[in-house]
Amino acid sequence: MENTLLAPSLLSADFSDLASALKKIEDCGGSIVHVDVMDGHFVPQISYGQPVIKSIRKLSDLPFDVHLMVEKPELVVDSFAESGADWITFHYEACVHIDRLIHHVHDLGKKCGISIVPSTPVSSIAQILPLVDLVLVMSVNPGFGGQSFIPYSLEKIAELKKIRDEKSLNFKISVDGGINENNYAEVAAAGADILVSGSSFFSGKLKWNKDRA
Repeated sequence: MENTLLAPSLLSADFSDLASALKKIEDCGGSIVHVDVMDGHFVPQISYGQPVIKSIRKLSDLPFDVHLMVEKPELVVDSFAESGADWITFHYEACVHIDRLIHHVHDLGKKCGISIVPSTPVSSIAQILPLVDLVLVMSVNPGFGGQSFIPYSLEKIAELKKIRDEKSLNFKISVDGGINENNYAEVAAAGADILVSGSSFFSGKLKWNKDRA
């Protein structure tokens, strides 16, 4: 737990007062702002896009990990980079030319993450693990906040950690979905470097400063 980072998800914040949400993230121990972008196609809901990210970028010095839950992410990575993303994380399931897009994100001067939904095995991304800066394990089916953590996600986290250790790779392992005050320690112990929490963080149940004291 000592080096585990918290990345609160703005998806669970009050959209009418994102400035206060960003302040809460900074005041309560968040290290990264997790920004979920939904297009209504890859996932059912639509969240927010480039103009919103650009408008809130000036309100925080924390890095923004923009999680693109969108089809054809290659069409929008440039605009999200321009809007203020520090990390751009896209889905394995949404992109055909993954290798090319990872290199393009790096050419934009951004860190690149790859995300997998619960039904996608770690083996699917084995070849590109040396290329990415982050692997985002979805521990719920993406698209809605407030879901329960899927237990077999722990096996995927441990598998990624084993591969990273055996091959001396450098990617971070991030976990998104159902992270709360009851399971965050177990998820971190499995190998997660970054914990994404939305509902539990913004409801005040997950008190990161207290837990880390």
